Amino acid sequence: MTDSIVPAGQETGLQVIDSLSAHEFALELDGETITGILRVTGFFPFKLDVKTTTTLKLMQEPFKVVKMVQRSPNAPFNRWLRETVAAKADIVRPRRTLALVAVDDGTEIRRWTINGAWISEVAYSDFDTGSADLVEETLTIHFDSVEETWPVAPGE
Repeated sequence: MTDSIVPAGQETGLQVIDSLSAHEFALELDGETITGILRVTGFFPFKLDVKTTTTLKLMQEPFKVVKMVQRSPNAPFNRWLRETVAAKADIVRPRRTLALVAVDDGTEIRRWTINGAWISEVAYSDFDTGSADLVEETLTIHFDSVEETWPVAPGE
């Protein structure tokens, strides 16, 4: 197979696929874009608990944010984590607003605003003298609600 340039207006028979790449996303914490986010897992913005009866219940299951461990105590996630640890077992948890933003070629195409987010757990990858891997920090996040928005695409 060879690469070739197709002149403008020439029919190629190729179909354009409207899809997302998993690696193009951003995570915001109280409006500030966070660096060092490796992945977000187990995120269900909408899930119903369907019983055999006529009752439907909206479920809000926790999800995980996996990030690099950052040195600065003033990094937004580090401030939130310190406040969470300081709260100990208090029922009142330090809460934040997160936004998971899907991006396509630098353009925001979908946004999930996660309201009332709070940290219930933090875990670290293995500390290993024989490894050069970065240490990962995994935060389990619970939330009150999610608002999903689709910015209008050009030409629509």
